[in-house]
Amino acid sequence: MKYVLEDKGDVGEQALSKAAEVAMSTQLDEVEKLDVDIRTDPLKLVQGQLDSVKIEGEGLVMQKDLRAEEMQVKTSNIAINPLSAAFGKIELTRPTEADAKVVLTEQDIERAFNSKFMHDKLQNLAVNIDGKPTKIDTRQIGFRLPGESKMALNAEIVLKEIGETKQVSFTAVPRTSPDGQRITLEDVQYSEEKEVSPELTAALLNSASELLDLRNFELTGMSFRLRSLDVEQGKLTILAQANVERFPEA
Repeated sequence: MKYVLEDKGDVGEQALSKAAEVAMSTQLDEVEKLDVDIRTDPLKLVQGQLDSVKIEGEGLVMQKDLRAEEMQVKTSNIAINPLSAAFGKIELTRPTEADAKVVLTEQDIERAFNSKFMHDKLQNLAVNIDGKPTKIDTRQIGFRLPGESKMALNAEIVLKEIGETKQVSFTAVPRTSPDGQRITLEDVQYSEEKEVSPELTAALLNSASELLDLRNFELTGMSFRLRSLDVEQGKLTILAQANVERFPEA
């Protein structure tokens, strides 16, 4: 884990920026690059005001082994406790709003699908195949962002009773959930003529929705609400509004 601290103006700005970087890093499993840039001037700092805070990270591993290729959070006009700031701590005196951007690659999402957390959830599933109840294990999940605003899932499953292996493939369109917290997959289309199992499809869709829950990207004191999605070939960009009640503490 490494931190990047660039020239951030005067000593007060640098001290606060570095303290915020260290505090944020404690909430991440991994981070390739993390930069917090706090801007203000000495007089405003004494009065408890920050002009802006910009957080930029790359290769951030969040909850459920979900890696974000890129994350940005930007906010302005922040009211803080000047006494706490003197000791290198950012303590908000009132909540503030921020703009957030999270970029995921198809490799990031596929990695999360095949993490131990998700793998364990997709074992010993009770499903119906060809009208018959059976138990299945999911071995491997392939995930792609082929373009045309679609996601593609391919799962290798094993029918436990007979040891037969099957492939399940479908595409779906990601959309925002009504509460603005999750990305749901809709308009499912199968590569074969019919789906293998409705229960398996539901389990895979629920897993995708759970992985793409915005709460997986939240840090302590920060909550996200989805504004829009941009689904490109190989990359998913999430734009959200962040409500910041407090900054992370080391």
